[in-house]
Amino acid sequence: MGTPASQGQLAKIARAIATYVEYQRELGVLGFPRSVPGHAAAARPAPRVAASVDLFADASVAQARTLSELRAAIGDCRRCKLAPHRTQVVFGVGNERARLVFVGEAPGHDEDVRGEPFVGRAGQLLTEIITKGMRLRREDVYIANVIKCRPPGNRNPEPDEVATCEPFLLRQLEIIAPEVIVALGKFAVQTLLRTKTPITQLRGRWHDYHGIRLMPTFHPAYLLRNPGDKRLVWDDIRKVMGVLGIGGAPA
Repeated sequence: MGTPASQGQLAKIARAIATYVEYQRELGVLGFPRSVPGHAAAARPAPRVAASVDLFADASVAQARTLSELRAAIGDCRRCKLAPHRTQVVFGVGNERARLVFVGEAPGHDEDVRGEPFVGRAGQLLTEIITKGMRLRREDVYIANVIKCRPPGNRNPEPDEVATCEPFLLRQLEIIAPEVIVALGKFAVQTLLRTKTPITQLRGRWHDYHGIRLMPTFHPAYLLRNPGDKRLVWDDIRKVMGVLGIGGAPA
């Protein structure tokens, strides 16, 4: 039967496998047939879930009570195939008790070099949104990405990388307990909301992420290419300000 401790660990592993498989199914990566003959099922190799299992079974991650403890638990992460290509883990930065968290996609070159999210041109625009638009300091909010390591060539993160890394973000948010998340850009929005709906249809409306109010909006990098849509982002930010009671903006 095993000890209570080992049974608890097996339960964590089972939950991790279930979460991973469901996520892969939603993305269309895993196309499981509804019924499989017994011999065929036995012959087919099981899907690879080791990285996700290791993450969920890591007691130091699950038991981290502060961001510093969580960062220590992540360590020099080698849980997915991004590790050999990155310079360093880009964990996140800001106020551990922030009421507002911004979540982007993944680190770029500048972020990979400095170890801090949103420090390139797009990051400078985000800083302007926070400081000039919202009248907050950058250190008043928290900024992170779904993925903590830069993908090669700044490509989009792949499903297995998301499945491995997103639980770190979820634990960050559990520790911070913000009132609002602003998801920046198509990839972050669609990943967090588990949807393929275009961001143009999602932005400007409130959504739920594990009990936290989430506002999707365009990524600052998109605004650098399409400055005419800054007014749309400002509309979204004003709704966030209204919920947080900042600057007298309507909710």
